[in-house]
Amino acid sequence: MAEPEKTDRIVAGRYRLIDKVGRGGMGAVWRARDEVLERDVAVKELITPPELAGPEQEMFAVRTFREARAAGRLNHPSIVTVYDVFEDAGHPWIVLELVPSRTLGSVVREDGALPPRQVAKIGLQVLNALRAAHHAGVLHRDVKPDNVLLGAYGRAVLTDFGIATLDDESQLTRTGALIGTPAFIAPERAAGGLAMPASDLWSLGATLYFAVEGVSPFHRNSVLATLGAIMFDHPPLRAAGVLAPIIAGLLRKDPALRMTAGEVELRLHSVLSHADSPLDAGPRTEATPTITAVGGLPDAAPAAAAAAAPVPVPARPRPPVRRVAALATAAVVLSGLVTGVVAYATAHPARPTGSPLLAAAAPLPEVTTSVARQPVTHTPTPTHKPASRRSVPDTSRHVSPRKESSGTPRKPGPGSKTKAHKDHGNHPNKPDKHGKPGKKK
Repeated sequence: MAEPEKTDRIVAGRYRLIDKVGRGGMGAVWRARDEVLERDVAVKELITPPELAGPEQEMFAVRTFREARAAGRLNHPSIVTVYDVFEDAGHPWIVLELVPSRTLGSVVREDGALPPRQVAKIGLQVLNALRAAHHAGVLHRDVKPDNVLLGAYGRAVLTDFGIATLDDESQLTRTGALIGTPAFIAPERAAGGLAMPASDLWSLGATLYFAVEGVSPFHRNSVLATLGAIMFDHPPLRAAGVLAPIIAGLLRKDPALRMTAGEVELRLHSVLSHADSPLDAGPRTEATPTITAVGGLPDAAPAAAAAAAPVPVPARPRPPVRRVAALATAAVVLSGLVTGVVAYATAHPARPTGSPLLAAAAPLPEVTTSVARQPVTHTPTPTHKPASRRSVPDTSRHVSPRKESSGTPRKPGPGSKTKAHKDHGNHPNKPDKHGKPGKKK
């Protein structure tokens, strides 16, 4: 790595330039010391493009001062704070907050593509910075990986507000060279239209694509080929995982159909809130992905994932067929119970009907049985068994002893013996063997 260029020059009477920490097409960035407040700052030296004519150079300086002052009013943790702006040696200078960091562009070029979850955290912070700037009426117009600084504790900040392009009405110079970074400008700007908040969102989508895929989505070998790719190409997403719908929505050609900042914010929050979702389709830099709050927690700190509460799923209603089957089964059981109760009541007509089912049932018809009287020829035993204890005796089957005695005398059974049989030879009326009547004793 080349040694930074050192100097001891003082500009604006208070900022001592120490060493050059960056350089681009629009100027150079110095690490400096504010001799008045005794703090380290970053000082950006803006160099007027050489292809601009005199009036255009003056307009460039006026525009830079105006937008630097507007950016100085922004107060957001993901926006590099503007401390001062001045003119020295014929061109403007801007004094910024010094953020010890690496740019997102240098990280990807040197270390490779980042995991989708880490890109989502970076994208959410940059998106919040853009929303704050747009709310204040400031457009960035040069969102790109080299303008996103990755600081300590997972902080991502956006720098260089409103200083990368000329007036909105002169996007292209007379020689056809585009001021700014062609690979990250929106199609409406590439076509010569005005910049708008949706243009910054397109550039954010191209930046997220670069971070998760490792290559620029529209960079080609020439400026014209790059502009043609911006207007007509649709780059494939291979390693973006669940970030793919968000990036594709931001890279829609028509700004009216482009995904809005509010929708992007909701989707990024949803990506970060699902700890078990398959986000890390790309290469990993962490053993276990963690979730950090916007603007502030270390990547390595074990932050508890804000696990979304499980959405209660309503119980699936039973199909109507099961209900009909259950009702039919209940009807069959009830019908069986009623039939059994009626049969029991028929067999025991004299029992009191205390049951609600019997009380509600219709009265049963009375059944009588007539039995023809037969002459009784013998009785097995002289004694009578007691009648069964019934509430209402069956009179149709009972034979009164009084009526029985008034009829034909009962014939003795074969096993019974009478006194006549015992006194067989002594009966007074029976003749003896000679035919004479017996004597009375």
